Amino acid sequence: MKPIRAAMVTPLTGPLAMYGRVAGEAVRLWVDEVAEPESVALTLYDTHPDPVSALRQAEASRPDVLFGPYGRGPALAVARATSRLMWNGGGATARLAAPEFENVVNIPAPAASYFQGGLAAIRDADPQVASMVAIHTGKGFSGEVAGGAVSAAREIGVTCAEALFQPGRASESLARAPSADVLALVGSFEDELEMVRAANRRRWRAVLSVGAGVDEVLEALGDGREGLLGPAQWMPRAAFGPDVGPDVEWFINSYQRRCGALPPYPAVQALAAAVIWWECVRVAGTLEESALLAQARRLDVRTLYGVFRLDPVSGLQVGHRVVTVQWQDGFRRVVWPPHRAEASLRLL
Repeated sequence: MKPIRAAMVTPLTGPLAMYGRVAGEAVRLWVDEVAEPESVALTLYDTHPDPVSALRQAEASRPDVLFGPYGRGPALAVARATSRLMWNGGGATARLAAPEFENVVNIPAPAASYFQGGLAAIRDADPQVASMVAIHTGKGFSGEVAGGAVSAAREIGVTCAEALFQPGRASESLARAPSADVLALVGSFEDELEMVRAANRRRWRAVLSVGAGVDEVLEALGDGREGLLGPAQWMPRAAFGPDVGPDVEWFINSYQRRCGALPPYPAVQALAAAVIWWECVRVAGTLEESALLAQARRLDVRTLYGVFRLDPVSGLQVGHRVVTVQWQDGFRRVVWPPHRAEASLRLL
């Protein structure tokens, strides 16, 4: 019996290479140790600098399954350019929704949800928190996160102001921003690092930053990360046991043996995409894509990444939710949702 041909298009070079490579390593680990190489043969294709060219190379190999790339931009580019079913383990965006993208199975929670938990945690800690200013580019990922934050804030009665900046000039907008109870920063990781360095913490009760949710992004700040809040797609200490696929302990130990480091969030997202695809194949009993898409839309299970459940209309992920972490005493601690919290939120 011939092995199933799997293609994964993801950044292997360029600015997103660090994240795309770990995603590829995670899927290869799953192939080698869970699916077994006799069952699945995986080939990686580099989306940098041209995601569509990488896709065409992958499609030419006539794969049985197509795993999408890390990154909002590459994921959108690939999904637009293919009629194949794309298992999206790396593009955290609400743009990949039906009816435009009926051919996408979304694994991660969309970026618009990133600050919802943080705002709920802040308001829960102090119901008098009444205002927020969001500093962002107004475009792409930055605009999507900020837009979701503004909507979530207004729903709980928090007034909002917004300040836009050009990439590379974030601190100028920060200096002109009005004071508020909450500061929300969204930009490239370089811009967020600049803004956190420049921010006068005495102006705010809480500071939200996407980069604060990732262990290594603001590492250069050292103790300067203390008190920052951010979204985390995955925190192994807060993970539940899976219904399907390997558990957290296996993944951490196996990935560390293979790669010499702990698995970052893009790795577990990509692994979850493979696990969900494999479960759909098992239940549907076929590799036919329309049958697998129908099965994915019915599926309600938990992997080591969290709950998988798609919205029946949009096709967006609604089962998995990001957690909110805060840097406390030099470590990221989960502070929201309450049933998964490791510590209470500390306002500045």
